Amino acid sequence: MDFKTFIKSIPKVKNIELPGEASQIKMSPPYRLELMERNKILMKSARQAAVLALFYPNDQNETHLILILRKTYKGVHSAQVGFPGGKVEDSDNNLQMTALRETHEEVGVPKHQVKVLKQMTPMYIPPSNFTVHPFFGVSDSTPNFIKQDEEVEGLIEVSLPHFLEESSVISTSVKTSYKIDVEVPAFKLNGHIVWGATAMMLSEVKDLLKKVL
Repeated sequence: MDFKTFIKSIPKVKNIELPGEASQIKMSPPYRLELMERNKILMKSARQAAVLALFYPNDQNETHLILILRKTYKGVHSAQVGFPGGKVEDSDNNLQMTALRETHEEVGVPKHQVKVLKQMTPMYIPPSNFTVHPFFGVSDSTPNFIKQDEEVEGLIEVSLPHFLEESSVISTSVKTSYKIDVEVPAFKLNGHIVWGATAMMLSEVKDLLKKVL
């Protein structure tokens, strides 16, 4: 979809009710409800993080979404695909500021280039005990992406049509942080498997977009 068409329709998201957990649960791993029940007490003291679903025009003025491939490290989100974002720092005035700061640090897009349109539904992640707050934003110009080499292995620029097509939703077997193989719903985007919390947040973004495009 060309970005001019996208940008004319997308302001409508401000006034639309969020699809919420009903949308997220469509991409939920089968064991999530059990983990949520088991972590009820931990959830109350969860660390806070924020991420950004950023849409922008590429060089051909086609609408894209930026995702990142994280580095391989000793942690629960090693080598996974996610949104740019990260944990709240003391210097952040609010969660939106966290999302914008982390996006600048991880992919090089300055906050003044991003227009945040909506805060999405928060997502609790049991393995890391984080509550993640996603934001929906757009950049009117093509970003000059600069990846943070310490944390980001690669940048994944996903075209809007590819993201929205139903064939991008698959079922696949993954090895979880609990050392077991599980069949899960996932997105296959640019050849990368996106599952878990990121897929659940993407599901809400997708359902929201379908209401306005």
